[in-house]
Amino acid sequence: MKIRYLLSLLTLTNFILAQSGSVSISRLSSDLKFLASDVLKGRGTGSAEELKAAHYITDAFKACGLKPINGAYLKPFTFKRTANPHDTAGGKGPEITGYNVLGYLDNKAPYTVIIGAHYDHLGLGHDHNSLDANPEGKIHNGADDNASGTAGVIELARYFTKNKRTEAFNILFMCFSGEELGLLGSKKWCEQPDLNLVDINYMINMDMIGRLNDSTQKLIVYGVGTAPNWVSLLESVKGPLSLKLDSAGIGPSDQTSFYLKQIPVLHFFTGQHSDYHKPSDDVEKLNIKGEAKVLDCIIRVIEGTETLPKLRYLKTRTPDTGKTSFKVTMGVMPDYSFEGPGMRIDGVTDQKPAFKAGILKGDVVISVNGVPIKDVMGYMGELSKYKKGDTVDVEVERNKSRSIFKVQF
Repeated sequence: MKIRYLLSLLTLTNFILAQSGSVSISRLSSDLKFLASDVLKGRGTGSAEELKAAHYITDAFKACGLKPINGAYLKPFTFKRTANPHDTAGGKGPEITGYNVLGYLDNKAPYTVIIGAHYDHLGLGHDHNSLDANPEGKIHNGADDNASGTAGVIELARYFTKNKRTEAFNILFMCFSGEELGLLGSKKWCEQPDLNLVDINYMINMDMIGRLNDSTQKLIVYGVGTAPNWVSLLESVKGPLSLKLDSAGIGPSDQTSFYLKQIPVLHFFTGQHSDYHKPSDDVEKLNIKGEAKVLDCIIRVIEGTETLPKLRYLKTRTPDTGKTSFKVTMGVMPDYSFEGPGMRIDGVTDQKPAFKAGILKGDVVISVNGVPIKDVMGYMGELSKYKKGDTVDVEVERNKSRSIFKVQF
């Protein structure tokens, strides 16, 4: 009886200890509700409300015991607004100040892991990268993009400061400003880092991790080709999640800045949706329990590297998106988790060409002007051939039948 009692007590103690450091749904919910609230007016880069969000993140870092790095939690950078949001070289507009927010867990280790996400969004819709038909003056709360990633950084900071098991490396928690304007914050930090870049083991990025589909449990992970360990490690720790893996280190989020400095990266993403870059991306639509599953997976990935030597950087393919030659858009949001053939549409923007032609969310684009479309990259490559005013025949599959719609750009 005594042995059985002691074993039960030990099991209960281990369970309590494990639960004490696990991801908290209530804390995630609280952070998300504030970061995606109307009070912050969409966290536009350089706005007073974005700075208010930066102070909120700083306070959270302080509360869990993270220290400033090189004397400061807030790292300002300046830039001039450009007409092209993908151009980070500078422009002729007024000078704007953004702030990256950094908190450091110093384990006196030789190497450091970076866990990051961007916390800026589209503000009041004045920038042309909103996908709303009439965005001006509307609050773009960006609950999924990217309050979800920011709340994830805060929660992982709480976890790793409370759980001292992972001391094989230091951890630098970073929330970037200016991602929506062209990866500005992460690019600026990589140009003037607080650490020697050769001492960074790898970088984990979270951008849009708040919409996990409960049916498919699909989690998209980019950058798996940037180190030889990633694929086997991810498969061993995925738990209930279904992973879609992409090797590329370059993509439309902050991991790119680190990959270009020859640092292994992973980018976690639960997929596109019809609220992307619209005022309707609100906290009520998030799957907070699903985000907790994603964070648990990331924890297992990070803890899985603690017994490994410093990861070896691998150069990966560069995705050909055709962005440099885009002159037109159909106004649809691709489903990047769709495994084809074709390009599944996850959202249709009101009053854009696809909407006017009668194309719907859930349709799968099979061909454009008779050219077969195998995937998203093929669709983008085909779209790059057209100019405003052109009309094309878009063949789609809907409910197992195919139809052709005339789309005028």
